[in-house]
Amino acid sequence: MADAAPEFTADTASTDAGSADKSARMEQRKKWLIRLAAAVLIIGAIYALWYLLIGRNHVSTDNAYVNAEIAQVTPLISAQAVEVRVTDTQAVKRGDILVRLDPTNARIAVAQAEADLAEARRRFRQTAATSTSLSAQVRARGADIAQANAQLAAAQADYEKARVDLQRREALSPEGAVSGEEVTSARKAFAAARAGLEQARAGVATARATQGAAQGQLAANDALVSGSTIETDPAVLAAKAKLENARLDLGRTIIRAPIDGVVTRRQVQVGQRVAQGSPIMSIVPLAQVYVDANFKERQLRQVRVGMPATVVADIYGGDVVYHGKVVGFSGGTGSSLALIPAQNATGNWIKVVQRLPVRIALDPRELAAHPLRVGLSTEVEIDLSRH
Repeated sequence: MADAAPEFTADTASTDAGSADKSARMEQRKKWLIRLAAAVLIIGAIYALWYLLIGRNHVSTDNAYVNAEIAQVTPLISAQAVEVRVTDTQAVKRGDILVRLDPTNARIAVAQAEADLAEARRRFRQTAATSTSLSAQVRARGADIAQANAQLAAAQADYEKARVDLQRREALSPEGAVSGEEVTSARKAFAAARAGLEQARAGVATARATQGAAQGQLAANDALVSGSTIETDPAVLAAKAKLENARLDLGRTIIRAPIDGVVTRRQVQVGQRVAQGSPIMSIVPLAQVYVDANFKERQLRQVRVGMPATVVADIYGGDVVYHGKVVGFSGGTGSSLALIPAQNATGNWIKVVQRLPVRIALDPRELAAHPLRVGLSTEVEIDLSRH
């Protein structure tokens, strides 16, 4: 019994030490749990404070991409390319020559149009001169009428004389005062005078008809030149329009850059015959790019045109922040404007949160300092508290 007491005492001491160590660990764990809970509460309070002061006044998305109004370069005439001055990725200014087309056919068309214009002017001068000639003819026909009237008066006098002579001789013939031969001669003279009178009358009618025809020709010719000059004549104006069109086609053999930007998707080579209206290259205006941010429909409840926005591009990272503003909303969601829109009127319909493109205009000075390219990914945040 004397040997067992020390052993019991040692076990008890060991148990007490283990209990103390366990209590210390529990105390330490409790302390860390309290610290963790306090940290969580602090973080939650900070987040709640941030959300109340800042977070609820901002909406953001990383479904946003750089876009631009890309200019399509298309030839306005069909011709062979004889010179191509630009390549892909080359920066150009508005008015720079991009492509030269073969001008041979266009120059021939200009020469033909110039000849047609000269011919139209010549025809107008000829028509104006014809009016002068026809006016003289009308005056001449008036003189012919006067002459025919004089001849008619003479024929009328001859007719009256022959009639009187015939009546006198026919009255004396029964008494034998005149011979039958004289009566016959008087009758022949009367018939001749009557025929001359009819001929004179016909001459007057003919002269008047000729004058009427001349007047009609003069009126028709005057209608072609009346109220017009050699430069305002309709035929001359039509020839001028044709010449202007030919000169435009000649000028279109030189294709110039419509805007400032960077050449992309060049599809023309020297010697290739380009077709009118077929795109041969595109020009991206880097100084006028914008961002299309696809926000969820629930995020847009308070978004309005004019609200400020910040944009961060993946190509530069968070060190470069672009400042812009909301300038508009798309007319429909991406799914509704797709080539094959989703058909929701089915029995297997599942609601999907839609996204609506929102256009963000960027500061040109910031774009000049850090250029963007079409299609780059960005992150957009809109400040709802400022409008």
